[in-house]
Amino acid sequence: MNARGNTRGFETLAIHAGQEPDPVTGAVVPPIHQVSTFKQDGIGGLRGGYEYSRSANPTRTALEECLAALEGGVRGLAFASGLAAEDALLRTVCRPGSHVVIPGDAYGGTYRLFAKVYAQWGVEFTPVALGDPAKVRAAIRPETVAVWAETPTNPLLGIADIAALAEIAHAAGALLVVDNTFASPYLQQPLALGADVVVHSTTKYMGGHSDVVGGALVTADEELGARFAYHQNAMGAVAGPFDSWLTLRGIKTLGVRMDRHCANAEQVADLLSRHPKVSQVLYPGLASHPGHATAARQMKGFGGMVSFRMSTEAEAVKVCESTELFILGESLGGVESLIEHPARMTHASAAGSPLEVPADLVRLSVGIEAAEDLLADLEQALA
Repeated sequence: MNARGNTRGFETLAIHAGQEPDPVTGAVVPPIHQVSTFKQDGIGGLRGGYEYSRSANPTRTALEECLAALEGGVRGLAFASGLAAEDALLRTVCRPGSHVVIPGDAYGGTYRLFAKVYAQWGVEFTPVALGDPAKVRAAIRPETVAVWAETPTNPLLGIADIAALAEIAHAAGALLVVDNTFASPYLQQPLALGADVVVHSTTKYMGGHSDVVGGALVTADEELGARFAYHQNAMGAVAGPFDSWLTLRGIKTLGVRMDRHCANAEQVADLLSRHPKVSQVLYPGLASHPGHATAARQMKGFGGMVSFRMSTEAEAVKVCESTELFILGESLGGVESLIEHPARMTHASAAGSPLEVPADLVRLSVGIEAAEDLLADLEQALA
């Protein structure tokens, strides 16, 4: 049973939640309602609550209901991108003078949103190592409206204790926001652990096929969900019907994909941890990882993301440019394996800041190919 009291299994919810067969045709897959406006039965007489697709669209509704079910929430909202979801959340809870605690190794796009956009409007933030509760408590101010967590973090794979952070945030009258993109709801359920809001880039594991960009917010608080919905409509960065349909299609296989991602990543991490040219492997599934015990307690599996460090930046760049199966590219969570150099790519916006990532770091998004092929590719790239 999840936080919402739903007794159906995750895989069942992924296939059926919000996705009843079409009542007119019996189609087992929700149709793409590629429409901007809807006929009204008289002034104010809306059919099913639909009037204009920015406000609501049946295909997006199906996705939002599914997202809420998977995270054990009461309200899910789908956006045009992960950053659009973050923006709507911050617009809802922040005012000039508000303060937010963020991860000391937050995703570069999240850092950019705080440092380059919201800072101009008087919103302050403090980067903190969220794995240290004492540092989180010390960073809290009277103006703190939220503790913003990623676990695992991007790209250093740091782990934070969600239940502990919820206690700290709530004691200060703040919300706990958890970016659950790396774990996915299949591996981790932040709302059940005390979080107030879950954020996703559905572009990643939820969509899973590198063919759609999207974002989501899920909450177990009806009133907060209504506020998010207001800003979703007022700001307009909604997921379109085709993007919603693609994301729903991806979600149907999320469970089986995550099992394979995890299994492959464990083998990759084991290979890298034994390789003489690799100076450090960052993967919460390794017993040597400082957050291993916490991850084992709050996650079903350790995920498909693996980061590792070489001795120099030049060596890291060379590995990134030498793989054949691992595609050099940004993003993550697709069925195909990706490799990147965060300092020059996804986290370039954090250069020169307290969140700057090591120049010798390599990040892998381990796909669902044959594990032996991925291991052989890394072996030759490291040779």
